[in-house]
Formats: sequence, structure tokens, C-alpha cells
Amino acid sequence: MVGEEQKERRSTANLNSVFYAESYHPIQAGSIDGTDILPHDNAIYRALLCSNAGLYDPFGDPKAIGDPYSTLFVGHLSQFTTEQTLQKEMNKYGRVKNLRIVRHIVTGASRGYAFVEFETDRDMRRAYTDAHHKVIDDSEIIVDYNRQRLMSGWIPRRLGGGLGGKKESGQLRFGGRERPFRAPLGVGKGEWEEDYNLNRRPIPWDDLKRLGIPPPPEGRYMSRFQAPSPPRRARSLEDARDSSHKHDKRSNHSHRQDRSISRERSSGRQERSMDKEDFSHRQRTHGRKRGDRRSPSHDHSSDRSSMDRSRHSRKRQKSSRDRHDMKSPSLDHSSDETSTYREERRQSHNARDDRWSPRTDDPFGDT
Repeated sequence: MVGEEQKERRSTANLNSVFYAESYHPIQAGSIDGTDILPHDNAIYRALLCSNAGLYDPFGDPKAIGDPYSTLFVGHLSQFTTEQTLQKEMNKYGRVKNLRIVRHIVTGASRGYAFVEFETDRDMRRAYTDAHHKVIDDSEIIVDYNRQRLMSGWIPRRLGGGLGGKKESGQLRFGGRERPFRAPLGVGKGEWEEDYNLNRRPIPWDDLKRLGIPPPPEGRYMSRFQAPSPPRRARSLEDARDSSHKHDKRSNHSHRQDRSISRERSSGRQERSMDKEDFSHRQRTHGRKRGDRRSPSHDHSSDRSSMDRSRHSRKRQKSSRDRHDMKSPSLDHSSDETSTYREERRQSHNARDDRWSPRTDDPFGDT
């Protein structure tokens, strides 16, 4: 029972596992799990004939110009989408260098797909990640890298190849971003024969190798929600040296920036500490000055209070004298009477002296 449960879990895990085609083979593109060795329809026969005879040259299209690593394929376009509308939408992910909507050679109507070339590979990868299933003119678009010039063995749709398709046509093609290969349910290389009880057919490894079909990546499957990364530009030795030299320059520059930043931070810390010390010193000196200012103000206040007290005492003395004068008016009259009495006595004494003094005009006098 435990073994059967493990087998069921493995089968369900395989149902949710997928893988994508790295190179194009017409027979494999027509298989849902990438392990078929016989074509299913006449279109696959035609594509296989073109592939074996070399009737298709992916680099022979004179209109296919520009850098393939910076070119994005856009499909499922609306018939009303123009170059201006598409360029406006693609400019959100990077600067568009060139844009071409594929049109019918006679009518000039849109064929529903286009090629957009960006300035850099980074902009192309950003649009490859973010623009998938975006709605433009009420139509949900799909995006992919330029498989015509970057995928080995590519055969276009008009020759029986391509990827995707509709169920109604009966010519579905697997291995792309929209319809990846499902993990095969067949017996792998490291599995035992008892796994045949789950009605799993063995994977024809020898036939796949004989036909030149890439085998399934055992143990390296992806989830349905994971998108394959587009191929990157192969760098030469000179480019690697230049990039390493640039990386060294950038690292040195970053180290210099880090050193300068650390120095600035240390200097800023020192300046802040000095500012704190100056501020504390200023506070202390300011406190002292305030204390010095308070002492003379206190002295002035004491002087003022003493002056006020002396002034108040003088006023009080004056008021007391005034009250005393108002209470004893008889003393003043007595003093006046005394002075008049003295004056009268003086006058009477003078008169008496005049009375008893000898007369100067007396004839009987001595003189």
C-alpha cells in the first residue's frame, strides 16, 4: 500500500511538471510529452521534410533585421492594433529601437504578430517577463523571444512547424511558453519494472537518440507557473575580459565610495560630537553668565528696596509731624504769647532805664 501511494504521488507530481524545448524538432513539437517518434499529421511531415532538406533558412528573411537578443516576438495582436499603439505599450518596458507588424503581402492587413526590437537586452527581458498576457485593444497578447533566429532547427508555422496553435485545427505544437511539454508518464531510466503496473509505457531513449530528438530532462522539470528564461548572448574571451575589467573598476569605485562614505560618516560623527561639546560648553557658560547677571540685579533690587524703605520712612516721619502739628495748636499760641510778653518786658525795662538815667540837659549835673 505504501508503494502504491508513493507511485500515485509521483504520477500526480509528474502531471504538474513541465519542460520547455531548447531546440526545435518537428516530431517532438507535435508530441504532448516530447517522447513521440512518429509524426501525427501531414503538417509535421512537411516540416520534417523542410528540416531534413534544409529548405528553410531562418537568416534568409531580408526583413528580419536588428539584434535578435534584443528582439521580442508579440503574438495574438488585434486587427486594429497599429504601430503607434504597440510602440506606446512597449515603451513602458524600455526604449523601442525598431518595430514591425507583419502584414499580408497583398491586402496589407495585420497577420496578428509583430517583432519589437529594444535598445538593450535588459529591456527585452523586462518586457518578456511583464508584458505576457497583457491586453491591447481588447486582445490578450503573448510574448516570446525571437525563436526564428535564436532557436536551432526552427521551422515556421507556414511550413508545418511553429508552436502553439488551436485545438480546432488539429495541429497543436508543444514545447513553447503557452503549451509546454508535460512530464512523461513513462518509465524512466532509474525506475524498476514494477512501475509497469500503473500502465506506464517506457520512454524510447534509443529511438529518441537515433532521430536526434532531445530527451526529457529527468529530475529537472519545472512548474507550470515558471517561465523559461530567454537565451543570453554568448560572450567571447575579450568580452569576458572587458566585463571583468569593468567589474573590477566598478568594485574599486564602489570600494572608494564606501571608503569616502565611511570617512564622511566618521567626520560627521566627529563634527556632531564637537558640536555637542560646544553646545554643552555654551550651556555652561551661558548658565554662568545668567548667574552673574542675576547677582547685580539682586543688588539693584536690594538697593531699590532700601531706597523705598528710606523714602517711606521719611514720608511717615513727615506725616507724623503733620499730625503732631495738627493735634497741638496751643503750643504755638503760647509760644507767641511768650514772645510778646518778653517783648513787652524788654520795652518796659528800656523805659525804666530811660526814666532813671541822668539827663544830659540838666544844669545841675556834673556835665
